[in-house]
Amino acid sequence: MIDAKFFRLADVVGVQAGYPFRGSVEPADTGDAIALQMKDVDPDSGVDWAGALRTHLPGRKSPAWLSPGDLLFVAKGARFYAVQVDAPPMPAVCGPAFFHLRVHPGAAIEPAFLAWQINQPPIQRLLMQGAEGSGQLSIRRPVLEALPLAVPSLAQQRHIVALDAAARSERAALRRLIENREQQLHALAEALAMASARNSTPANS
Repeated sequence: MIDAKFFRLADVVGVQAGYPFRGSVEPADTGDAIALQMKDVDPDSGVDWAGALRTHLPGRKSPAWLSPGDLLFVAKGARFYAVQVDAPPMPAVCGPAFFHLRVHPGAAIEPAFLAWQINQPPIQRLLMQGAEGSGQLSIRRPVLEALPLAVPSLAQQRHIVALDAAARSERAALRRLIENREQQLHALAEALAMASARNSTPANS
């Protein structure tokens, strides 16, 4: 059994809404900021900075810039999950489909552990129970802030994060192995089909 302290998410994490873009994000090659959208994040691979749009931020609202160690919480769609942000290549914000999470200074919780716990089945069940909407499900800020967290020691958190990273690496290696085997089998099938076609071609008289 793991010793843990218990908190609401809002006790240890600040939650902000994403940048309030009105409508779609307008791309700009000379833009001074990156605007992350749902297409740019994945629970397994994290943030795809290379594919994200550069833009000019509209309005005068002071942006909540993303920093390394922040989390993006996907609050709309069929799946709710958290992704940790690494170092942005330039100033970056997230769109309104996200909540921007930042661990409070001095809080004894690793961002990577927090992302892992949010993405696990117990919290996922709570999120689905609290989701609202008919056409598209979404999570309201109070629901996210009320999530119960069980936080073990920092050493145990880091051990769990290391186990999760190992599991991700193993899954990626298995996917590559499966893809290689499928390519080999497809090549064999094509070779057999070509041999069959040659065999069935009538000889020239």
